Amino acid sequence: MTLTTDFIAELLSAANEVDKLTPYEISRLLDRSIDTIRDIREQAGVACTYMQDVVICLRISSERVRHLSEEDVRRALVTAAEVLSALLSNRVD
Repeated sequence: MTLTTDFIAELLSAANEVDKLTPYEISRLLDRSIDTIRDIREQAGVACTYMQDVVICLRISSERVRHLSEEDVRRALVTAAEVLSALLSNRVD
Protein backbone atom coordinates (compact mmCIF):
# COMPACT_ATOMS: atom_id res chain seq x y z
CA MET A 1 0.00 0.00 0.00
CA THR A 2 1.09 3.54 -0.61
CA LEU A 3 1.43 6.18 2.06
CA THR A 4 -1.87 7.70 1.00
CA THR A 5 -3.77 4.41 1.13
CA ASP A 6 -2.23 3.78 4.54
CA PHE A 7 -3.44 7.21 5.62
CA ILE A 8 -6.94 6.47 4.30
CA ALA A 9 -6.98 3.33 6.43
CA GLU A 10 -5.78 5.38 9.41
CA LEU A 11 -8.62 7.88 8.91
CA LEU A 12 -11.22 5.12 8.73
CA SER A 13 -9.79 3.41 11.79
CA ALA A 14 -9.89 6.71 13.68
CA ALA A 15 -13.50 7.22 12.59
CA ASN A 16 -14.35 3.91 14.25
CA GLU A 17 -12.58 4.91 17.48
CA VAL A 18 -13.48 8.59 17.82
CA ASP A 19 -14.21 8.16 21.52
CA LYS A 20 -10.59 7.07 22.12
CA LEU A 21 -8.98 10.07 20.41
CA THR A 22 -8.11 13.44 21.87
CA PRO A 23 -9.25 16.62 20.14
CA TYR A 24 -5.60 17.28 19.27
CA GLU A 25 -5.25 13.89 17.56
CA ILE A 26 -8.44 14.44 15.59
CA SER A 27 -7.36 17.92 14.55
CA ARG A 28 -3.98 16.59 13.39
CA LEU A 29 -5.66 13.89 11.29
CA LEU A 30 -7.96 16.43 9.68
CA ASP A 31 -5.07 18.82 9.02
CA ARG A 32 -3.04 16.01 7.45
CA SER A 33 -5.99 15.09 5.27
CA ILE A 34 -6.32 18.68 4.07
CA ASP A 35 -2.63 18.82 3.18
CA THR A 36 -2.79 15.47 1.41
CA ILE A 37 -5.90 16.41 -0.56
CA ARG A 38 -4.24 19.64 -1.69
CA ASP A 39 -1.02 17.85 -2.64
CA ILE A 40 -2.79 15.21 -4.71
CA ARG A 41 -4.99 17.81 -6.39
CA GLU A 42 -1.93 19.85 -7.35
CA GLN A 43 -0.04 16.82 -8.66
CA ALA A 44 -3.01 15.60 -10.68
CA GLY A 45 -4.09 19.06 -11.80
CA VAL A 46 -7.60 18.54 -10.44
CA ALA A 47 -9.67 21.70 -10.15
CA CYS A 48 -12.94 20.92 -8.44
CA THR A 49 -15.18 23.32 -6.55
CA TYR A 50 -16.65 20.44 -4.54
CA MET A 51 -13.23 19.49 -3.20
CA GLN A 52 -12.46 23.09 -2.32
CA ASP A 53 -15.69 23.15 -0.33
CA VAL A 54 -14.77 19.88 1.38
CA VAL A 55 -11.34 21.24 2.31
CA ILE A 56 -12.99 24.31 3.83
CA CYS A 57 -15.39 22.11 5.83
CA LEU A 58 -12.51 19.92 7.03
CA ARG A 59 -10.57 23.03 8.10
CA ILE A 60 -13.57 24.30 10.08
CA SER A 61 -14.02 20.87 11.66
CA SER A 62 -10.35 20.80 12.63
CA GLU A 63 -10.54 24.23 14.22
CA ARG A 64 -13.80 23.50 16.06
CA VAL A 65 -13.15 19.86 16.95
CA ARG A 66 -13.77 20.47 20.68
CA HIS A 67 -17.30 21.64 19.87
CA LEU A 68 -18.26 18.80 17.54
CA SER A 69 -20.24 15.71 18.44
CA GLU A 70 -18.61 12.30 18.00
CA GLU A 71 -20.87 11.74 14.99
CA ASP A 72 -19.72 15.00 13.37
CA VAL A 73 -16.08 14.06 13.96
CA ARG A 74 -16.70 10.60 12.54
CA ARG A 75 -18.38 12.11 9.48
CA ALA A 76 -15.46 14.51 8.89
CA LEU A 77 -12.89 11.70 9.10
CA VAL A 78 -14.86 9.47 6.75
CA THR A 79 -15.38 12.34 4.32
CA ALA A 80 -11.64 13.00 4.27
CA ALA A 81 -10.99 9.31 3.56
CA GLU A 82 -13.61 9.25 0.79
CA VAL A 83 -12.20 12.32 -0.93
CA LEU A 84 -8.67 10.93 -0.80
CA SER A 85 -9.87 7.61 -2.15
CA ALA A 86 -11.71 9.35 -4.99
CA LEU A 87 -8.62 11.39 -5.84
CA LEU A 88 -6.45 8.28 -5.93
CA SER A 89 -8.87 6.35 -8.10
CA ASN A 90 -8.96 9.17 -10.67
CA ARG A 91 -5.27 9.90 -10.52
CA VAL A 92 -3.25 9.49 -13.67
CA ASP A 93 0.44 8.82 -13.11
